[in-house]
Amino acid sequence: MNIELHYQVEQFLYRHAERCDSQDWDAYLADYAPDCEYHVPQWDAEHVYTTDPKREMSLIYYASRAGLKDRVFRIRTGKSAACNPMPRTLHQLANLRVERGADGLVEARVNWATFYTRFGETRYFYGRAAYTLARNGDGWLIRRQHVLLLNDTVNAVLDFYHL
Repeated sequence: MNIELHYQVEQFLYRHAERCDSQDWDAYLADYAPDCEYHVPQWDAEHVYTTDPKREMSLIYYASRAGLKDRVFRIRTGKSAACNPMPRTLHQLANLRVERGADGLVEARVNWATFYTRFGETRYFYGRAAYTLARNGDGWLIRRQHVLLLNDTVNAVLDFYHL
């Protein structure tokens, strides 16, 4: 294992989470490659989730950064009832595993939990996430983000900033 690579990826993912929590949307979006894929599959059965976002149901699917940019645009207008008011969020990442692929890309896997407060209630979402990262100068770009939501029920609006 390359300790320096692990540290770099860890710090990138921490900053990415912090950008989301602070609602620094421009910096948050800049972490994604223009052709990135963002996928949150739907559960088909107790231990089986969908794998093909183009043919099966997903909780969230964006085929490129443009989908995330559109969502941020709607948040900024203040006209999205789903996020008005915006919740306060706190993302926590744990159990980071990093592997360098033969293609020069890096695969990072984490366990995560996001606590959020909205309308005086605090709740949480949790799960696992896999990132495909590409080198971008001294930093990284997210080429693919696959988020597996482990909550049995989603009794609130679910959006990208919860994950």
